Amino acid sequence: MAEFEFNEHHQNEVINYMRFARSKMVLRLKTIDSCFEELKDSRLVEETFTVDEVKEMLDGLQAVVRGEVEMELINTAHTNVLLLRQLFSQAEKFYLRLQSDISELENRELLEQVAEFEKTDFKTAKINQETSKPKLLAPLNEGGVAELLNKEIARLQEENDKLKSRLRTLESQAMSALDERTKAERALKDLQKVHGEQQELSSLEDTVAALREDYERSLSAKSASQKDLQENLISAKHELLRVQEQLSLAEKELDKKFQQTAAYRNMKEILTKKNEQIKEIRKRLQRYEPNE
Repeated sequence: MAEFEFNEHHQNEVINYMRFARSKMVLRLKTIDSCFEELKDSRLVEETFTVDEVKEMLDGLQAVVRGEVEMELINTAHTNVLLLRQLFSQAEKFYLRLQSDISELENRELLEQVAEFEKTDFKTAKINQETSKPKLLAPLNEGGVAELLNKEIARLQEENDKLKSRLRTLESQAMSALDERTKAERALKDLQKVHGEQQELSSLEDTVAALREDYERSLSAKSASQKDLQENLISAKHELLRVQEQLSLAEKELDKKFQQTAAYRNMKEILTKKNEQIKEIRKRLQRYEPNE
């Protein structure tokens, strides 16, 4: 049965059907043989018969044989319909639509292969005799549409898992990039503020340097008198004190400006939140451990 590309299970099914068809054929042939035997025993008792008598006997035998053959052909057709019904019912459970090629039923080459199989393999094939056989063909647990659907579902599930993992990775990368951008913007603002404060401090240092130059110039002036030198010295000291006071005021002003910066406010908010969290933790500890 290699030409039909049947597996062992389907080959056994074909053998079972051919055995069934052969038993029905043998039974019907015995019926036809009995018709001839009955004619011989009941009518062929005389030595001579007229033409009309022979014609009458043959017509009667023809009618009986024709009826048996017609009944057998009709029964065979109906049996084949029941077999197809079993196959189609099983296919519909798996949402399959089977098709048949009627022209292949008269393919002489295939019919000869079936006849050759019946002569050889059918005689030596081993049929698995089961204690109880179902009335309908039992669906196979392996292969077919069910296996294909399971594989497709598994493939789609795997792709879905990969897409979810990729999405989580992209979300993590996006959040990380957003955090880096926020940090960079804050650092840029702080740098700009520090640069402005450094410019103010540089201006104050230039003023102090100019005062020092004036003080040194006044000390080096030999044409002035001692009194003038002392007065200039006192004036320079006063000026130095004034400058120091200005520096102090400038430092306070710088500190005040720093307190007004976003970095200082952010740090203050963080410290405030931390203090509130510490207070909340202490309250919870007192709630669960009041004796400590």
